[in-house]
Amino acid sequence: MTATGAARVAAMRQRYAFILLGGVQTTLIFTLAALAIPLPLIGRDLGLRRADLILLSAAYGLTFAGLLLFGGRLADRYGGRRALTAGLVLFAAASAAAPLAPGIGTLLAARFTQGAGAALIAPAAMALLRAVFPSPPAYGRAMATWGGLSVLGATAGNLLSGVISALLSWRWTFAVPLVVAFAALPLTFRLLPDITPSRGRALDLPGALLATAGITLASYGLVVTDTLPWSSAGVLVPLLCGAALLAAFRYAERRARDPLLPPRFLLDRRRVLALAAIALSSCGTALTFVVLSLHLQQARDWSQLRTSAAFVPFAVALIASGRAAGPLIGRYGARTVTAAGLCTGAGGLALLALTGIDAHISYGYGLLPGLVLLPAGTAASFAGAAVLATEGVPQQQTGLAGGVLNTAMEFGPTVLFAILLTLGSDAWSLAATGAGLALVALLNHRVK
Repeated sequence: MTATGAARVAAMRQRYAFILLGGVQTTLIFTLAALAIPLPLIGRDLGLRRADLILLSAAYGLTFAGLLLFGGRLADRYGGRRALTAGLVLFAAASAAAPLAPGIGTLLAARFTQGAGAALIAPAAMALLRAVFPSPPAYGRAMATWGGLSVLGATAGNLLSGVISALLSWRWTFAVPLVVAFAALPLTFRLLPDITPSRGRALDLPGALLATAGITLASYGLVVTDTLPWSSAGVLVPLLCGAALLAAFRYAERRARDPLLPPRFLLDRRRVLALAAIALSSCGTALTFVVLSLHLQQARDWSQLRTSAAFVPFAVALIASGRAAGPLIGRYGARTVTAAGLCTGAGGLALLALTGIDAHISYGYGLLPGLVLLPAGTAASFAGAAVLATEGVPQQQTGLAGGVLNTAMEFGPTVLFAILLTLGSDAWSLAATGAGLALVALLNHRVK
């Protein structure tokens, strides 16, 4: 084979490997969002209370976010392909059990297990992405595209789950992650490299336990504020215990020989701002889908199918912006694209806060402009922030970088989402998220 032919084959293999990893990453976020629209149907079918539905909605995200840092360490310690395979098996098993669940207990267990599998998959996928694209320019271009996949997954989850549950049943929404996991397992060994594991690294089990328990308890305490007052024991106990465990985690990491999350990793201000941009952008997307889905179905009496169709322009703008983000980052730089995306997303949220939840204003005038500006901005900000968050990370910490990036992604739709919903009205929640995006854009522009 000539040198040109070998280069062509290598490029094709890289492309297929990226499609595989990107499809898996998109599916993880699809699964996070897949129950948002059919949640009322699940409640009626299983006879669930509102508190049960809140816990069911959050179950996947709680274990996903809580175990991500440990998942990143496992990927670095044992190799990305091995961690990805283990995560896919766990994810597939839980996705097969979920649609067969006779009641809330089995369904909750399946969602928690799905989240645990996802916490292994996400950082392992990023570690493998670095191995597939070893040169910094190629890796930067790959990360620019990778950054928009999570918003795409969330959008697909909300759109397709409404269509599937309306035409078939909410149980069929679990077919998507199951099919993807089964298809990805054999392709993993054919397309992805076997990364040499970092055998010299300790697992830091005390740090993993403290971080997992702290993040999970604190997130749960914030999630249940939707049904319980802030002063209740059901909120205060998990919040305070979670905060205490996270403080203990920070102390333990300073003394650990090989910490789970090295303190220096978050000393880079550009990385911290990039993670804040990811958290707020994911929060804005989740908040918009939940608020507008409820508004359209309750205030305007729209069907699930019509509600899903209302978000089609959102998906189109998201895909168009995601495709344009990579070339724009190459031309103007990740910081500029991130700041511009944050400002555009802030404008979209401001419009939705002003006109989007007024039932007397038409869809075309009140909702459509915000549903185009918000995804255009968040896709660009995700792409740029993903590049900034992983810039300068050494090869042996790519699993850690993946865990931290995905933790920020989960922090938005869980912790920030729960806090913002307590502001008194949907309009204030949307406006406050938009203000947060604008503030991070300003700080991102000023920090060198």
